[in-house]
Amino acid sequence: MTETVSTDFFSLPSLFCTNVLLQTHDIAQIKATLLIFYLLHSKKKIPAYVTYQELASQASSIAELDEETLKQALKLAVEHGAIFSATLNSRGKIQHIYANNTDRNEIEQVLKGKAHFRQLNRERKKTTPNIFTLYEQNIGIITPMIAEELKESEKRYSPQWIEQAFKEAVVANKRSWRYIARILEIWASQGKKNGTHWQNTKKGNPDKYISGKYGHLVKR
Repeated sequence: MTETVSTDFFSLPSLFCTNVLLQTHDIAQIKATLLIFYLLHSKKKIPAYVTYQELASQASSIAELDEETLKQALKLAVEHGAIFSATLNSRGKIQHIYANNTDRNEIEQVLKGKAHFRQLNRERKKTTPNIFTLYEQNIGIITPMIAEELKESEKRYSPQWIEQAFKEAVVANKRSWRYIARILEIWASQGKKNGTHWQNTKKGNPDKYISGKYGHLVKR
C-alpha cells in the first residue's frame, strides 16, 4: 500500500527566475534563495523576514550548505536582487535579516522608524491583494508576457472584480490565467455590478466560462 504524502506549495517571485536561475550556475546560491522563500512561506508576519540564525540552523540539514558556503551564497543572492538583506536592531540585539525584494520598501520604513511591523501587518490585511500577488499565490511564477496581461487587466477591472475572479477559478479548480481573464471579460460584457457575482443559468458548472468567443483559449 502506497503511503500518501501531504504536499505543501509556496510561490516564488518572478525575480527568482529572471535574476537568479537565468544568471547563475551557482547551486549554493539557488539553494540559499529557495531556503529563504521556503522559510518566509511559514511566517505569519507581513511583511515577512528570516534571520541569519534561522537560515544557518536549517542550511545544513535542508540545503546541505556549510556556514562559509551559506554566507557566500547569500551575498550572491542579494547581489542578484531576488532577496535583500538588512540589519535589524531588535531590543538591543543586532540581527541580519533577509526578505523578498518586493517587501523592501516596507521593511526599510520600519528600520528607519517610520513604521512598525504590526501597523504594516494590519494595513496589509485591510488591503485587497493586487493582481500580481493573487497570481503568485494561486497560479505560480509570473512570466514577462503574463506580467503585461496582468498590468492591462489591473487597469481595466476593479480590484474587487479581480479578487472575485481568482476565487471563482480556485473554487472551480481552474487555476489558469486564461480562465480568470475569461471570467472578467464575461462580467464586463454582462454588466456585472460591483460587489455581486455575475449570474449564469449553468450555476455550479465549472466550465461555464469555457464557451463563447474566447472559450477556445482557456486551458482546461
